[in-house]
Amino acid sequence: MSMWKDIVRPALEDDYEVGHVLGKGTYGTVRLVRKRGSGEPWACKTISKNQLVTRHDIEDVRREVELLNLLTPHDNIAGVDRVYEDSNSVHIIIDYCEGGELFDRITAKGTFSEQEAASVFLQMVEVVRHCHSMGVVHRDIKPENFLLTDGSEAGELKACDFGLSTYFKTGEVMRDLVGSAYYVAPEVLHRHYGRECDLWSLGVVLYILLCGLPPFWGSTEAEIFKSVLEEELDFQTAPWPAVSEGAKALVKGLLDRDPGARLGLADLARDPWLRERGGSRAAPLPPMVIQRMKAFARMTKLKKAAVLSAAKYLTKDQIQGLRELFKSFDENGDGVVSFAEFERGLASREPNMALLEIRQVMEDVDVDGSGSIDYEEFIAATANLSQLEREETFIKAFRDMDKNGDGTLTAAEVAEALDQTGSMTEEEAHNLIACHDLNRDGVIDYAGKAARDSSPKFVSMLRAGEDSGGSDRSLRTIHRKHMVYSF
Repeated sequence: MSMWKDIVRPALEDDYEVGHVLGKGTYGTVRLVRKRGSGEPWACKTISKNQLVTRHDIEDVRREVELLNLLTPHDNIAGVDRVYEDSNSVHIIIDYCEGGELFDRITAKGTFSEQEAASVFLQMVEVVRHCHSMGVVHRDIKPENFLLTDGSEAGELKACDFGLSTYFKTGEVMRDLVGSAYYVAPEVLHRHYGRECDLWSLGVVLYILLCGLPPFWGSTEAEIFKSVLEEELDFQTAPWPAVSEGAKALVKGLLDRDPGARLGLADLARDPWLRERGGSRAAPLPPMVIQRMKAFARMTKLKKAAVLSAAKYLTKDQIQGLRELFKSFDENGDGVVSFAEFERGLASREPNMALLEIRQVMEDVDVDGSGSIDYEEFIAATANLSQLEREETFIKAFRDMDKNGDGTLTAAEVAEALDQTGSMTEEEAHNLIACHDLNRDGVIDYAGKAARDSSPKFVSMLRAGEDSGGSDRSLRTIHRKHMVYSF
């Protein structure tokens, strides 16, 4: 039986040339593959179905792919390009990172300078920040789960393993005993924990980066757990006497056994040691950003949904600077930009912009009506739309919305896509389709069925589609529906 319905393509070799083995793990093998035509390198994680014995094994793989699709694009997360399935295996195509594991870099270097440690640590913080902002707790932050984009000292990190990650709700208590012994938080061992467990793991990693050894040690798993629960931090042994007080204070704050007293993401955003060693990560406001936001605000709901989908496939180079800009607006580092943060950010950069206009732009960019702007909304609203006008991007966006894969967008599919832009009935979706339905067949097809169509209707929708006014948009909170899997 197939594990997926819509996202699985039948033949890996049709699209990629399969190369040499990069590594092997418990469930399968990772190989280098190259996209046919372009030669672009990717990594192919092949999982043998023989290893997927139970329903939970299958759910683990399915959930990991689902989470990677949810969390990407992101500078520090290895994205999934495609998923294939045949009779024997599942093949997951992910970003190729030729620099290898962060763990291997740490063992080779021994210790990192404070500036090097801060740079690496900040990238891991960004992964946790993004996960938490998307309602995901990672639960297995460790160097083995991060890859380096290249072998240079400046190689960037990408999180590559979300096998233990799960969805969470604010205030929810998790009880599954998961994680890796050296990095697991005390409350996880007590089977009563929340997303704060990721901050503990970050603290363990920072300790290791600064001294080359784990803070909690034992010859058996039981001894390691006992150390995690009871051992005091060692700041006396070299090189700790030479480490700055700011670095030690940050480690202590993250490795507080009381989750309520432990430093959080907002604290890290204000931490003086990180600010000094990690450097300023804010970017100046590009001159076209406001114009792009205003253009996004004028789009119809249907076009906004299409642009949100298409923007997921913009490359890192295409959104260069926009992520840093988002973080400069996100003052408390919680992964979203509140109305107040947006007002202050724009007012400081655009002093001649009226407050009423700032608020109107904010409301229009806040596609899901949550009262804040998340990362995906920000990128969709500020990206250069000309970058979206590529055939491959159009096709991916269309497939995202075409749930039954029949090559057309029906009123029901449009209504479902618009869950992210506010609720809509099928009747309203029918009326909205009519605005873009050039040959009056009641659907939006990709290629255009009538010979007189000068361009695909879906493409025309992306290139046009400004709201003519009279929108019924209102602020409303849309709750994302997530399945939570247990182990």
